[in-house]
Amino acid sequence: MTVLRVLLPRARPSHLAFRNVLLHSQALSGCSSSYQYSTKTEYKPIKSVLVANRGEIAIRVFRACTELGIRSVGIYSEQDKMHMHRQKADEAYLIGKGLEPVQAYLNIPEIIRVAKNNGIDAIHPGYGFLSERSDFAAACEENNIAFIGPSAHVMAKMGDKVAARQSAIKAGLPIIPGTDNAVTNGKEALAFCEQHGVPVIFKAAFGGGGRGMRVVTRLEDVEEQFERAHSEAVKSFGNGAIFIEKFVQNPRHIEVQVMGDKSGNIVHLFERDCSVQRRHQKVVEIAPAPNLPVEIRDAILKDAVHLCESVGYSNAGTVEFLVEPKTGKHYFMEVNARLQVEHTVTEEVTGVDLVQTQIKVAEGLTLPELGMDQSSIGCSGYAIQCRLTTEDPAKSFQPDTGRIEVFRSGEGMGIRLDSASAFAGAIVSPHYDSLLVKVIAKANTLKATAAKLNRSLKEFRIRGVKTNIPFLLNVLEHPKFLNAAVDTRFIDENPQLFNFQPSQNRAQKLLNYLGTVLVNGPTTPLVTDIQPAHIHVVPPQTPSDNPPVGLREVFKKDGPEAFAKAVRNAPGTLLTDTTFRDAHQSLLATRVRTHDLIKISPFVAHNFSSLYSVENWGGATFDVAMRFLHECPWERLASMRERIPNVPFQMLLRGANAVGYTSYPDNVVHKFCELAVKEGMDVFRVFDSLNYLPNIHLGMEAAGNAGGIVEAAISYTGDITDPSKTKYDLKYYLNLTDELVKAGTHVLCIKDMAGLLKPRAATLLVDSIRQKHPDLPIHIHTHDTAGAGVASMLACAHAGADVIDVAVDAMSGLTSQPSMGAFVASLQGTDKEAKGIDMDKISEYSAYWEQTRNLYGPFESTATMRSGNADVYKHEIPGGQYTNLQFQAFSLGLGNQFELIKEKYCEANQILGDLVKVTPSSKIVGDLAQFMVQNKLSRQDVEDKAEDLSFPSSVVDFLQGHIGQPHGGFPEPFRSNVLGKRERVDGRPGEDLEPMDLEKLKTALVEKFGSKINDNDVMSAALYPKVAEEFFHFREKYGPVDKLGTRIFLVGPKIAEEFEVTIEQGKTLHFKTLACSLDLNPEGEREVFFELNGQLRSVFIKDESMASALNLRPKADPMYVGQLGAPMKGDVVDVKVNVGDQVEKGQVLVILSAMKMEMSVQAQKSGKVTKVLVVKGEKVEGDDLIVEIDE
Repeated sequence: MTVLRVLLPRARPSHLAFRNVLLHSQALSGCSSSYQYSTKTEYKPIKSVLVANRGEIAIRVFRACTELGIRSVGIYSEQDKMHMHRQKADEAYLIGKGLEPVQAYLNIPEIIRVAKNNGIDAIHPGYGFLSERSDFAAACEENNIAFIGPSAHVMAKMGDKVAARQSAIKAGLPIIPGTDNAVTNGKEALAFCEQHGVPVIFKAAFGGGGRGMRVVTRLEDVEEQFERAHSEAVKSFGNGAIFIEKFVQNPRHIEVQVMGDKSGNIVHLFERDCSVQRRHQKVVEIAPAPNLPVEIRDAILKDAVHLCESVGYSNAGTVEFLVEPKTGKHYFMEVNARLQVEHTVTEEVTGVDLVQTQIKVAEGLTLPELGMDQSSIGCSGYAIQCRLTTEDPAKSFQPDTGRIEVFRSGEGMGIRLDSASAFAGAIVSPHYDSLLVKVIAKANTLKATAAKLNRSLKEFRIRGVKTNIPFLLNVLEHPKFLNAAVDTRFIDENPQLFNFQPSQNRAQKLLNYLGTVLVNGPTTPLVTDIQPAHIHVVPPQTPSDNPPVGLREVFKKDGPEAFAKAVRNAPGTLLTDTTFRDAHQSLLATRVRTHDLIKISPFVAHNFSSLYSVENWGGATFDVAMRFLHECPWERLASMRERIPNVPFQMLLRGANAVGYTSYPDNVVHKFCELAVKEGMDVFRVFDSLNYLPNIHLGMEAAGNAGGIVEAAISYTGDITDPSKTKYDLKYYLNLTDELVKAGTHVLCIKDMAGLLKPRAATLLVDSIRQKHPDLPIHIHTHDTAGAGVASMLACAHAGADVIDVAVDAMSGLTSQPSMGAFVASLQGTDKEAKGIDMDKISEYSAYWEQTRNLYGPFESTATMRSGNADVYKHEIPGGQYTNLQFQAFSLGLGNQFELIKEKYCEANQILGDLVKVTPSSKIVGDLAQFMVQNKLSRQDVEDKAEDLSFPSSVVDFLQGHIGQPHGGFPEPFRSNVLGKRERVDGRPGEDLEPMDLEKLKTALVEKFGSKINDNDVMSAALYPKVAEEFFHFREKYGPVDKLGTRIFLVGPKIAEEFEVTIEQGKTLHFKTLACSLDLNPEGEREVFFELNGQLRSVFIKDESMASALNLRPKADPMYVGQLGAPMKGDVVDVKVNVGDQVEKGQVLVILSAMKMEMSVQAQKSGKVTKVLVVKGEKVEGDDLIVEIDE
């Protein structure tokens, strides 16, 4: 063999001289042969080879030709004009213009014409397509073109599975019962199955690779499955003939590689184990077959050679067998009269180049002349091949198509890669097989080989299309595989192979997000015209050691009661810092991101360890985090807890409403609190918007049972020092306090959400509670809307309050909380001094937020609110709502009517009975106020026309009793006039709600979004179903956008801007924005160019502003189960329904074809078909809306 390779330069020797050299080299090496061969075989050198195929096998043959000094010629379809195999050939010619993609490669006359017109000596068929068509081999012979494969006569016997079966019977090989001839229609198939029983297997008579193959286990499925197999066979091989045989249960699939010459010499090159299969298509192949008993191996090898000798087989082929592990019996299955996809593993263990050998045999050389007698062919070590495909194993291996955005391969010692168009920028077509790369590993043992292959696959980075790499890794790591104990049912019987973490693909997703913002604008609605500042805020330095011990240590060690006692006994006044929640809710529309919160968290932990708590969660933050900031509120809590381990965390719990705006089943509220404690929450400030005790009690019970500190809150309204305001007097608040103490609260909170608590009222209220409950810790919360917040809180401290809510100076005032610095400074030198709070540290802390606040210009409340306003004592609008109402007024062009809105707010409040106003009751009053402004209604109009007006739904829900019972009852006759005959709820609204099945919800979410869904996600969906699912979709599409800097997140980067994003510890991505194309592609997309870690990357982003102009097909909305989208890009093979049809869940609606595989699109719900947007023969893109179903 060495001499042969040396003597094959481009100027090739005559056949006689060539043979003499070979014989001389064999004599010198002492090589003997038992073969009898004839020198009558004509040697005709091949100077040019046309490969009648595409993809990696075409390139594999081209490489062999180049090494042999032979001119390589390729053919390509219109769809393959950009494919790599065209470029790898010395010459390439277009075929099949105007034909379907697969039909182009099945066009025998045109392929022959191209070969003759260009002086081609030989044609190599590759595998698939025409490789087993005897008429193609005959056409080559008739036109004096060498066919690199068996003769047409032999192929007719072997390439046709029915004929091969007859040949095997004549040769005495054991066979499986099956049809004597090819079956061409479903009725013939049914007749065979009725006679022989099921299970049976349908196989394409003129092809392989799992195409046109179906296992049928029920007689009623025979005809439909036959049609599917027949259709696939026609598309893949140009012939729909089907062979049927009995299906052998759980066999091993062993195949033998054979090679024959034109003189009748046949050798085997040992066997391969191809038992790891899916849909009857090989996934992993091993050579030699591990743990195969010697006697079985010898019998199989002998039968394979004998069969080929009996039919005069020449060139490469594979004889396939099924082996029953229990009995050791083997059965002939079929012959693949061609080169196989998995020929590579045989080459690796034998050292024989099978493609070069094919060409030399086609030239007329005999196996002995090539030094290939049986005794000289050895087998060393093991080789494993994986077929890396563009299929999504999480979606039943659904083929994926599109542009490869990133491609990095896994190479190194013992790894071979056979591929074609595997590179960044390549387009994966829906028209052909999904194979991307064949990855082959070689080592001395099976386990060592598997380890190399495992390492290689882990090194691959492929983005833009899904691949089966996660699944392949599970196969390679499975004990059964490593111990060679697999059969053809291995994948089906080991569902754990599908338990994998899909690739996070974070960098590519972030590129898509950045491109989307650049092309279509912010994904978060911006409220003002103020742009985020172009600054990078650096937090003050913090020591790397552990922070000082805080009050959380008392709570975690000794429990809530000990914590309450420690608070009551603490010297001076304790503080709660609201900067992390209520402050930015009031000033910046709750838009401050986790990215900026966690940057300053370590500084707070080290310098404010004496805080009672950091208020950082609950309330509107939960909803806004998902809806507008596209981040997980649970991850925010966990991230902050990691950085502030010593200070108690505090959240706002809306009683029976948890962190939502409606009543939930009790088990949801309990589970929510349990999960919150698990993620690091400590103090639960439990309130109800109406001070309705049954709602508060449920929240207290849930927080207490979860192990949290219960801080029951009384929402303050009115003015207890004004004798004309009698509804909410001192007695009212003292009675509520008694009830909450009786219910077991650990701490009492006075929640002054509108900033109505004046200094004199503060002194009276706190002192009265302190006198009645001397051991009860009292916590005060207020807003500084009127500008009197510091004065009121000082009065509370001196009257006996233990804890005061403040915000750092740069985030205080207006509708936020009073200034931390002003409050601390005012108490210095008194017995109420805030211990452990350093004014210099407050200044550093404030400086960080003063800069950071400039990033949130689009939400800045000072754009419309320049100062505090004492008219809050009149309208009583809560701080956070005041800012939002003002934003809404200005955005609607009603800025000049904001005074009117405040006036109507007062009237609306009186219409509704003078409510305690805090979310959601404050929203109800606000909705009615805006309704009155928009419709130019007075209080008298509203009350007089109550029966006829269409009130906001929030107002109707309140009057029905859906949020609870207000103090003093509902306003009559207004309530009765509005409701008419509508139902009314008495008592606690959620009391009669059935428990929510959270496990069922989790199952549905996992089915929809994958295994990454956790219990926290389930709770998010339980509380905010639509918002949560939209967030999950966003997270899946765009990745960890919470790791982006705030300006970049909100408005995107500038062209030529460079920036870094740390996605996790030790992993930092470097971005540079390069350009955005001005022109649209045919799909309405713009290409946006970046550098990522120094490598050029681009993404295509659909320009939403141009969608209607381009008349693009609508996409299915994943939020609506009745809208069915195309699961992949492909062709519509059949449409099974019409508009108006009633369909059942699981019913097949449309059949698509992609990558030569057909896929059924099934109804996801029962209902009536209202739209069918495709017809047979149309092409669709992934997610195109194809059918719509209504209830």
